Amino acid sequence: MTLKQAIKSNKFIVTAEMAPPKGVDIEKLLESAEILRGCVDAINVTDNQRAVMRLSSLSFCAKLAEKGHDPILQMTCRDKNALALQSDILGAYVLGIRNILALSGDYPNRGDQRGVKPVFDLDSVQLVDLIKKMDSGTDLAGNKLAGKPNFTIGAVVNPGSDPLEPQLIKLHKKIDAGAEFIQTQVVYDVEGFKKFLKEAKVPPKIKILVGIFPLRSYKMATFVNEQIPGVSVPDKILKRIKNAKDPVEEGLNISVDIIDELKPLCAGVHLMTLNNLQEIPEIIKRSKLA
Repeated sequence: MTLKQAIKSNKFIVTAEMAPPKGVDIEKLLESAEILRGCVDAINVTDNQRAVMRLSSLSFCAKLAEKGHDPILQMTCRDKNALALQSDILGAYVLGIRNILALSGDYPNRGDQRGVKPVFDLDSVQLVDLIKKMDSGTDLAGNKLAGKPNFTIGAVVNPGSDPLEPQLIKLHKKIDAGAEFIQTQVVYDVEGFKKFLKEAKVPPKIKILVGIFPLRSYKMATFVNEQIPGVSVPDKILKRIKNAKDPVEEGLNISVDIIDELKPLCAGVHLMTLNNLQEIPEIIKRSKLA
């Protein structure tokens, strides 16, 4: 089942995330992706995440598509102008990629090559609109395309952002522009997520996939809590991971507990494990998402 089919079927959707290597050795990573076959509906491939240079998302998505996976191309506005973005959108479709997640992208000064200049010719709302326009058969300037693509378009939101209103305004602009699914920033505070849903008033047809990131240590938990904007780790979770004999195992248990609470509230989950892909089938099994 593809992501588009999963969205139409109203099943509980599960997506996972992979980061391409910083280099060209991809065989082991492609092999590891096999553990996700039959477990997830689609696989996100990050686009120079945290502004750290890696193999292009487009090329790794193409390799996943060759292997029969359904990849989600993460596409940022940070690195390319509108001309290059349009070329990559067409190129992605020709290479068998059918899903795009539109992102602004982290500023380069947060990455590993500080002298790099950002582009931001478009913002994430405009990128969603551009993909939808190309799906209708024209480019940004209104010129007719020789054959049109047909993408499932996604966008992102940070439900824990403070203040929340700017996030909500931008979220609804993305939905109006054509986003069909929304993947959220990591959520640990379920009560906070409930408040977000109440404020957001997202139409039922838009699928919200909540970000799940298994903690692996108390140090990681405190870093996430203190350093990632809009992400709050409740005290009860901090205590659980701090007192755990096996923090990695407890991190998986915490993720399962969060998913169990979230099931009635969302259309799916997006699992991020820093390429520790073996954790994903275990989370799915324990959460009874198979």
